[in-house]
Amino acid sequence: MVGVVGIVLLTNHRAERLVQAGGDSFLAQTAAAGLRLQTVRLEGASPQSKADILRAAALPQGAPLLGLDLDAARRRIEQVGWVKDAHVVRLFPDSVVISVDERKLLAVWQNGGRVGVIDADGVVAPEADPGRFASLPLVVGPGANVAVQAILTPVMSRPRLAERLEALVRVDGRRWDLRLKDGTIVQLPATAEEAALIRLDQLDQQQRILELGFSRIDLRDPEMVAVRPRQTPTVQGTSGAG
Repeated sequence: MVGVVGIVLLTNHRAERLVQAGGDSFLAQTAAAGLRLQTVRLEGASPQSKADILRAAALPQGAPLLGLDLDAARRRIEQVGWVKDAHVVRLFPDSVVISVDERKLLAVWQNGGRVGVIDADGVVAPEADPGRFASLPLVVGPGANVAVQAILTPVMSRPRLAERLEALVRVDGRRWDLRLKDGTIVQLPATAEEAALIRLDQLDQQQRILELGFSRIDLRDPEMVAVRPRQTPTVQGTSGAG
């Protein structure tokens, strides 16, 4: 038994077949000798993902340590939307260490009535509850999930714009509208978005354009900036006969 334990310690997954060939009797002997799972240590996981990863690992406490199929556990863990890569190893005499590399969650994506949390590649993490990620930017529309990485840094690196931003809306699969919290729509061009944002910066520094409450700020024409005032509601008066 000591010899087999040494082989497993050195080769990890490759020796599992040898252990399994020994049958349940051998595993019971190793467990009786103290080689049973007591602790699962999880490294690299965010607080939001821990429960999902441990559930997917499905490593029962008290099971014979040498009987655990760690490769199968790794495959299950890598099916969790949070996880990019995972490594699972035994730590004798009674532990398993799970080390994960998580996907970087980038934004909340709203499309066709559905809302999900996406990573830098635009992939939805199905276990992530969008309601718990209110601090992430909101992106809207078909294709917004795969296009947002390029525009997000230029927008969010401008504090006065970022603090007013409500959502980035993908338009016709080719350009962005920035919807601000006060209702203003900033229309960006299909190309040279950085140049358009620089012009917006200049206007904001000179004239505080983001504070003027326009309905639209149109930056699509590189030669000029067009603005549309917000419509003031008309109040209908009533008069009575006296």
